[in-house]
Amino acid sequence: MINYKSGDVILVEVIFAEKNESKKRPALILSSDDYHSKRHDVIIAAITSNTTRILFGDTLIKDWERVGLKFPSLVTATIQTIKKNMIDKKIGTLTQKDMQTVIHNLAQAVIINDNL
Repeated sequence: MINYKSGDVILVEVIFAEKNESKKRPALILSSDDYHSKRHDVIIAAITSNTTRILFGDTLIKDWERVGLKFPSLVTATIQTIKKNMIDKKIGTLTQKDMQTVIHNLAQAVIINDNL
């Protein structure tokens, strides 16, 4: 099993139940090394090539070609967990600058309040 890291861009087998089919789609690993060592899943954010509609929390990937993506793309604020065996392969790794922007934008979309 390959050891994936936060910032890695991967291909994931996405199953469409309503169509009874699956397709490979890129995603960004968000979970930490500690998380990976203690669980059988990973936390990911979806990546899309639909860059005409950027929503709150989304991040346009500046160095998309360097990552290994085929088209201009953005990391969405759509976060989910998947089993490690759903990962097809690693495509590349986001640049440090792109990853910092993703973290900043996702932090804006998540409420963390110690006063609850």
